Amino acid sequence: MMKIMLTMISAMMITIMLMMLCTMISKNMNSDREKSSPFECGFDPKSTARLPFSLQFFLIAVLFLIFDIEIIIILPMMITLKLMNNMSWMMMMTLFMLTLLLGLYYEWKSGMLEWT
Repeated sequence: MMKIMLTMISAMMITIMLMMLCTMISKNMNSDREKSSPFECGFDPKSTARLPFSLQFFLIAVLFLIFDIEIIIILPMMITLKLMNNMSWMMMMTLFMLTLLLGLYYEWKSGMLEWT
């Protein structure tokens, strides 16, 4: 019981010391009056507020996420093969893959995959 208490106290002390150290290190000592003033005060910004963003890159990233999630869904399906009827498992997998292939075909035909 004493070892558990000693371990808890030492873990708490290390945590507190790390939090204090991070607080001391992260303090920004240079407080600039212009930086602390609100943006709507009337001065012109040094650069534009919005950066240009490629919509094509965003669509490719969404496509990657869809197929990444597909892999996460397919992997547990391999484990359920032993638990389910083979015919119902095969129909479920075929429906899932057909849905993904139809989505890929739609994206391909609508031109989302071309870098123009």
